Amino acid sequence: MKEVSGGVCAPKGFKAGGIWCGIKASSKKRDLALIYSEQNSTAAAMFTTNRVKAACVQVSQEHIAGGKLHAIIANSGNANACTGEAGLAAARRMAELAADEFALSPADVAVASTGVIGVPLPIAAIESSIGALANSLRGDAAGHAAALEAIMTTDTRVKEFSAEIEIDGIPVRLGGMVKGSGMIHPNMATMLCFITTDAVIDREPLNASLRSAVRRSFNRVTVDGDTSTNDMVIIMANGASGAPRITEGSPAYELFARTLHESCVKLARAMARDGEGASRLVTVTVNGAADETGAEILAKSVAASSLVKAACFGADANWGRILCALGYAGVEFDPRQTNVRFRSISGEEIAVCANGESIPFSEEQAKKILSGEEIEILVDVGAENGSATVWGCDLTYDYVKINGDYRS
Repeated sequence: MKEVSGGVCAPKGFKAGGIWCGIKASSKKRDLALIYSEQNSTAAAMFTTNRVKAACVQVSQEHIAGGKLHAIIANSGNANACTGEAGLAAARRMAELAADEFALSPADVAVASTGVIGVPLPIAAIESSIGALANSLRGDAAGHAAALEAIMTTDTRVKEFSAEIEIDGIPVRLGGMVKGSGMIHPNMATMLCFITTDAVIDREPLNASLRSAVRRSFNRVTVDGDTSTNDMVIIMANGASGAPRITEGSPAYELFARTLHESCVKLARAMARDGEGASRLVTVTVNGAADETGAEILAKSVAASSLVKAACFGADANWGRILCALGYAGVEFDPRQTNVRFRSISGEEIAVCANGESIPFSEEQAKKILSGEEIEILVDVGAENGSATVWGCDLTYDYVKINGDYRS
């Protein structure tokens, strides 16, 4: 795999664009995005597990059922969630508007929204701007950047990737973007993720590779313990590369799936680093559990602990909070075999707990390690093979400030 430029426009046959249409009335930042494939694309998706699902999620679930998409239309500034039948009608209208621009069926268009919950979507603003949105489409990095800006809310950093692999000597590209900063917790998070590829691949292997990638990336991110109403990850494969068809279990599939996984991990880490108000990316790795699932649950419990997150903010080596979070995770392990270490991005490491007990360590060195922008919490809970990594962030004063006046 090699990195290339262009984001969702890096693969052949894809265009993207974004404009300001007035949904964000108090801002002139772009708030309406479109991603379009010149060819009908094989598509797969995953959606929020929250029982309260936004209108866009309900409509996109219907449209993705056929396994094909031509386009994705997305807005920020309004979640179109908890808006009743009027919200569903607005989401369907968004699909119709995009479809009409390209003589498509509305079922060929996925719909996404993000922003404030419980406020009617101003669909008239989208209706009056759909022509300008279609005209904004470009097949280059600028088109990708415009679409990405249009789906961002409290994000402070762009989160994107584009990569190239070779299948039988033919270049195949993948590109993606994600928005997500707060209301983030596994299964999934407040995130919109759109991935494009010019690979030739059927729906079954595409779906299998996406689910595997999401399980070990976006479903291992936690910022604040809240799972949103609008989460979705959509991948479109238009086959424009002309490479041989990727079949599940083949070497080409393994390469494609690995590249997709690594790219989603990159996006997941970027979301955690950009957690609302966050000053540190916190990576929690648990080793030695009975199996991967147990290790994942333990790591999530530590990463999601408000007390652990607050200690990371204060650069306080309070390892007792880590053992406490492990203890209520609901997974069997022996605290008497549990060890805890902290590691910095430069590789400097310090052990703070051995066999479930305190050991002498330098508070000064620990504070130095925990003061970095990226820190790792390494936990060994036994001698089994279960291992998992989860990404989170610290809990700062700014998180409360951002979410205390989110609607205003």
